[in-house]
Amino acid sequence: MNSIKNVPSRVLSRRSGHGLEAEREQFDKNQAISISKAINAQEAPVKEKHARRIILGTHHEKGAFTFWSYAIGLPLASSSILSWKFCHVLHKVLRDGHQNVLSDCQRYRSNIREIGDLWGHMHDRYGQLVIIYTKLLLNKISFHTKHPQFPPSLEVTDDVLEKAAGTDVNNIFQLTVEMFDYMDCELKLSETVFRQLNSAIAVSQMSAGQCKLAPLIQAIQDCSHLYHYTVKLMFKLHSCLPPDTLQGHRDRFHEQFHSLKNFFKRASDMLYFKRLIQIPRLPDNPPNFLRASALDEHVKPVVVMANETPEEEEPQTESLIEINNSQPVEQQVVEDIFQQTFGPSNGLVIDDRDLQIENLKKEIEMLRSELEKIKLEAQKYIMQLKGQINTLEAEVEEQRKQKQKALVDNEQLRDELESLRKQKQDSEKKEGVFVEMEKKVQATELRYNKLKEKHNELINVHAGLLRKNADTAKQLTVSQQNQEEVARIKEQLEFQMDQVKRESEIKRLMR
Repeated sequence: MNSIKNVPSRVLSRRSGHGLEAEREQFDKNQAISISKAINAQEAPVKEKHARRIILGTHHEKGAFTFWSYAIGLPLASSSILSWKFCHVLHKVLRDGHQNVLSDCQRYRSNIREIGDLWGHMHDRYGQLVIIYTKLLLNKISFHTKHPQFPPSLEVTDDVLEKAAGTDVNNIFQLTVEMFDYMDCELKLSETVFRQLNSAIAVSQMSAGQCKLAPLIQAIQDCSHLYHYTVKLMFKLHSCLPPDTLQGHRDRFHEQFHSLKNFFKRASDMLYFKRLIQIPRLPDNPPNFLRASALDEHVKPVVVMANETPEEEEPQTESLIEINNSQPVEQQVVEDIFQQTFGPSNGLVIDDRDLQIENLKKEIEMLRSELEKIKLEAQKYIMQLKGQINTLEAEVEEQRKQKQKALVDNEQLRDELESLRKQKQDSEKKEGVFVEMEKKVQATELRYNKLKEKHNELINVHAGLLRKNADTAKQLTVSQQNQEEVARIKEQLEFQMDQVKRESEIKRLMR
């Protein structure tokens, strides 16, 4: 069978045997067929029946050994679509496969990273999706390896969440950050997929569009759980820490909330998702973490998977592409749009149909050009908003620092005032000094009262007090020096008067 020609020969070359050996060979053969049919270079979504057989295979052998035995032999470097579908299947295997799949995937982290690095250096639209998807998968593997209480499906009870968070506020803080990072990876994938799809065309009904949209089903499942857990953890943090400390957490949650709401809204509007998954609706506004009672208003978002569509009910557009794979992808997409817009040709002249196709091509190019302009304007606007947010955050932080400094200076001034009052009691005998100090005390009390109303004048007032204290000390020093000078002059005068008296006495005796 040519569909398994890229499978490692060491696995396919196992000899048939009896009993368990024959059963094992048949299992390997079936897995090889399912993997090769699920992961191929055709621009169409992974068929659910093939993915389901791969997942059941992990439960059969209690791990992902066989899956990885075939996966490492796939020519992922030759096709970005092949790599994209590999990531999709791996995501499904991680979520729904046997619990040992996680540890098996941990051993192949370097292989996943190499695929992302390879396509990250190429200007390929699917390649850009692949590098984002590999980052998500690596983050997912790391998170669940570090926190084994959370299975890769992310389905745990609130009691398990409470136990995993514990009572140490540092652990709760760190777990919340890691869930934020996890959610960022999921949202980045969805935003990039939507950005590559032209919203003016019914892409969700075409194989090319569904190939990119299909992995978002797993992203929706992951995000619904992550959103619920972060809400619970945020309320828990706000019951332990002051609101100012968690401002950054709130800002990050609000940004993710609006991105997730937009993601769910866009997906809900697409026909492709309507028949496969029931997407929950988020509230109009994010939870108010500053009000503890708001936790009671939180409703856990629940994702419901629809009944599987029978495999024979393949979209008509997919069969169109399978019939003629030699056509360029863009030509196929245009013809799909033509079919959806005008219906079957029903006797239309070929030239007229070609003209319609050309017109549609031109319209597509115009729409792409307009979309690029809108994207550039949106990015510019987002950068401006982020700049304003950063400026406001810096101003808030500066105000907080000044407020803290004012409180410290206030305490210092209280100590200084108390010291001045004690000096007043100790210097009652020196009336002149006492009067001067009393004035300083009154001035200090007046400045202290003003300080409560004007924090920004605190430093100048304090500096003024220090200067006046220095002047007082200087005046006391000068006064003391003047007293010493008067005493010295007095002694000189007394000495001179004694001399004069002695001379007068001598003259009187000589007469």
